Amino acid sequence: MPRRAVLLAVLPWALVVRPVDPAPAPRLTIGRLQYDGGGDWYGNPSSLPNLLRAIREQTALPVTDREITVSLSGPELWDTPFLYMTGHGNVRLGDGEVALLRRYLLQGGFLHADDNYGMDESFRREIARVFPDRPLVDVPLDHPIYHVVHPFPQGLPKVHEHDGKPARGLGIFVGDRLAVFYSAQSDLGDGWEDPQVHGDPPEVRAAALRMGVNLFVYAVTAGR
Repeated sequence: MPRRAVLLAVLPWALVVRPVDPAPAPRLTIGRLQYDGGGDWYGNPSSLPNLLRAIREQTALPVTDREITVSLSGPELWDTPFLYMTGHGNVRLGDGEVALLRRYLLQGGFLHADDNYGMDESFRREIARVFPDRPLVDVPLDHPIYHVVHPFPQGLPKVHEHDGKPARGLGIFVGDRLAVFYSAQSDLGDGWEDPQVHGDPPEVRAAALRMGVNLFVYAVTAGR
C-alpha cells in the first residue's frame, strides 16, 4: 500500500485535515497492556519504540516515539487503536477487565498478543473468557495482515526457536474483521528489540519489524 494511501485510509484515528482548523493532527501510538498475574507485561522494553520508528520510516502514519501503558480499566484504552500484550508467564484478568476487553474489541479495537515463551496457556484461557463464542483460528495466508504493506506469503516469520515448532498466526474474528492476532512460536517482540539484546541476524529483525508494521497498519486502516 503506498505511503499516502496508508495515511488517507486511517479511520477513525486518522489524520483529519480541516481547512478552518489548523490544530495539529492526532498522533497514533501503541498501548502496552498492563495485566495482573505472574507475567512480565513490561518485557522487551526496546521493542515498541523500535516498532514505532519502523512505522514512521515505512509508512506515512503519524505515530509517537514511544508507546503508552494501558490498563483495561483506564480511560486511555478507548483512544488506543492498537493494544499489545506480551510476557513469559501467567496472564490473569478480572471479570470486569474481561468485559471491558470484549467491549473494546467489539467496538473496533485491535489486540496483538505476542507470546514471549510462557504466556501461551494463560493467554488462551483468558481470551476464551473474553470470547467464549469465538475460537482462536489460524489466520489464512491470503489475509491482508500478511500483505497490507509487506508481503509474507508464508505467514508469520519465526524469530526464536521456542519449542522448535513452526510460527503460527492465530486470530479471533468479529465478522470479517480480525480483532485479535496471536503470534505463537514466533517471538516477534524479541525481533523488535535493539540488535545487541538477542544478537538476531539483521534479516530476522527486519522481517519481524515488517510484520509488526503490517499488524499496526491493518489495525488502524483495513481493520477499521
